[in-house]
Amino acid sequence: MRRVGRRGRQVQEGSPMENGVGQEPGTPEMPASEGSPAPRPPRARPRLVFHTQLAHGSPTGRIEGFTNVKELYAKIAEVFGISPTEILFCTLNTHKVDMQKLLGGQIGLEDFIFAHVRGETKEVEVTKTEDALGLTITDNGAGYAFIKRIKEGSIINRMQTVCVGDSIEAINDHTIVGCRHYEVARMLRELPQAQPFTLRLVQPKKAFDMIGQRTRSSKSLGEGSMASGKETLRLRAQGPATLEEGPTPFEEEAARRVDDLLESYMGIRDTELASTMVEAAKESPSVAQLAHGLDSVLGEFAFPQEFVAEVWAAVCHPKEGQE
Repeated sequence: MRRVGRRGRQVQEGSPMENGVGQEPGTPEMPASEGSPAPRPPRARPRLVFHTQLAHGSPTGRIEGFTNVKELYAKIAEVFGISPTEILFCTLNTHKVDMQKLLGGQIGLEDFIFAHVRGETKEVEVTKTEDALGLTITDNGAGYAFIKRIKEGSIINRMQTVCVGDSIEAINDHTIVGCRHYEVARMLRELPQAQPFTLRLVQPKKAFDMIGQRTRSSKSLGEGSMASGKETLRLRAQGPATLEEGPTPFEEEAARRVDDLLESYMGIRDTELASTMVEAAKESPSVAQLAHGLDSVLGEFAFPQEFVAEVWAAVCHPKEGQE
């Protein structure tokens, strides 16, 4: 795995090491001879090792050598002897189903990773009596979409069996495993009113002290944010993971505004997607160029033109873009 900082520094991972210190691969050891200077000690280089537990309780494991979320899940699964498909999502620095602490595309180098695994499966029948169900959907980046927020007073809010953190496994017996969050949100929006449908949900396995909780995850200014100024490992769907400085306060606030727009227009929340769009908007001198850039890399989302305009305004002219 290659680490690339914002200033272009690179460190090649994966060489033989012990306690984070290793010798350059392919460098022969030169025998010492009389009168010659002593050989230089091997150059120390950091090894990115993260600590992890299962959220419902387990010993602490150590993982390293992953470059994306799927590889991260595979490493966690290997440590605890489970299948990667058992992992619904991960939170950082808390074992609770806390949507403000979800693992997204960035991990602080000192973050502790808690993996939430499959618990009980349940089916609920829902009748759509209005356009919106009151759900906000996100996904784990490895095939599972789950509920990130339940709107107060909504249809789903009145159903006590549906909780934040529940993974949506099927709609009317049609499996949605492998679908992205925006696809699931679109399916739910397109369901006809007054016609009952069934949701098959999988709730995270809970420890005894968590049973009975029903978290709605109210809106927070700090949602999805990380401490500024600290190095973070940024995971990417394609390409190597990179080591970067933490987001600036401006970038955090801009990403929060874009994430709010994603929820308003599409019924999803995705802090990594929001951060990607902030980067694109900062490099786009106009709405048209931002639309072209987003279409080239995120065309599958089919963002409406008015949404793109609001994203550009929220990032490039935040005072005008705010209500």
